[in-house]
Amino acid sequence: MKNIKDYNLDELKQEMINIGEKQYRAEQIFKWLYIDKVEKFEEMTNLSIELRKKLEENYTICNYKILKKQESKDGTKKYLFDVLDGNAIETVLMSYHHGYSICVSTQIGCKMGCKFCASTGINFIRNLSSGEIVEQILKVEQDAQVKISNVVFMGIGEPLDNYDNVVTSIRIINNPKGLNIGARHISISTSGLVPKIYKLAEENIQCTLSISLHATNNEKRSKMMPINKTYPIEELIKACKDYIKMTNRRISFEYALAKDNNDNLEDAKELVKLLKGMLCHVNLIPINKIENGKFDKSSNENIIKFRDFLNDHGIVATIRRELGSDIDAACGQLRRKNIKNN
Repeated sequence: MKNIKDYNLDELKQEMINIGEKQYRAEQIFKWLYIDKVEKFEEMTNLSIELRKKLEENYTICNYKILKKQESKDGTKKYLFDVLDGNAIETVLMSYHHGYSICVSTQIGCKMGCKFCASTGINFIRNLSSGEIVEQILKVEQDAQVKISNVVFMGIGEPLDNYDNVVTSIRIINNPKGLNIGARHISISTSGLVPKIYKLAEENIQCTLSISLHATNNEKRSKMMPINKTYPIEELIKACKDYIKMTNRRISFEYALAKDNNDNLEDAKELVKLLKGMLCHVNLIPINKIENGKFDKSSNENIIKFRDFLNDHGIVATIRRELGSDIDAACGQLRRKNIKNN
C-alpha cells in the first residue's frame, strides 16, 4: 500500500479525487498528519467512518520506531530509526539559540564514497520516499517534545541523488497547512551533482543550497570526493554562479578542514581566488575522525587562521559549532556501529 505521507497537498487532493472523495478532504488529512500528528486513520474523527475505512484499505501511515537514541551533554540528540523494512537511518536534533534544527537522511546508504564520511563503506540500499524523509521530523518532534524550526538535508545520502522525493518532502515541510517551516529555514547539501543544481534552480524554492566543496583543486578534491571526477570544480563553480544568478540566493560552501591536507594558508588563498565575487558564505567544519578514515581534524589554531584569512580577504566565513562529539557525531557513525554489532 501507498504511504499517505508521500504526497504533497496538491498530489493528495488528486488522490482524494481518485478514490471518489472531495478535494478538501486532503486539507483535513494534512492537518491530522502534520499539525495534530496522529498515527492512525481512526483518529481522524472529522472524517466519515466510510472515508476512514477507505483510507485504511488504500494507504498506510508511516510511523517510525526508535531503535536507539543517544543524547550528548550539549543537548544534541541522535536517533537511529527503524524504517519498517529491516533498514535503519540516522537523524540528528540540534539545539541553537535560534531554535531547534534537524539533520535528516535522504537515502539508506550513499553512493558518493566521500573519504571523510562514515556513510562510506555502507552499501547503498535505496532512496527514502518523501514521506519517510518527513517522518523523521514528525517522530523527533514527538519524542523530544519540541517544535523544529530549521531543516538540514545533510544526513545519510546525497539529497540531489534522490531529487524528486527530496523536492516533494520540501513542499510538505514548507506548506503552511503542513509543517509550515519557511523555505529560508531549509538547507539542501550536495556533493556537487551539477545537472541537479541547475534543475533545483528552476524549482523556485527559496531554500539554501549548501555545496560540499572541501578542496580548491581537482587533484585534491577528487581524492576526497570521487564525484569530482564526474563534475570537476570548474563545472561545479560555474553551476553555482548560474544558480545564484537564477535565484538571487546566497550559496553556502561547506569546507571540512583536514590536518595537513586542505587546511594551510595556500589552500585559503586558492579558496579566496575561487569564490571571489560570489554571493556566498563559507562554513568551516572541524572534520570528524572516523574509523579507518584517512583524515584527521585540523588544529584549532589552523582553523582560526583559515577563517580569519578568508574574512580578511572578503569571503564571509564562520566555524561550525561542534555538537554531539561524544555521541558518534559523524554522519553514518551510529548506523555503521549498529550494523557492525548485529
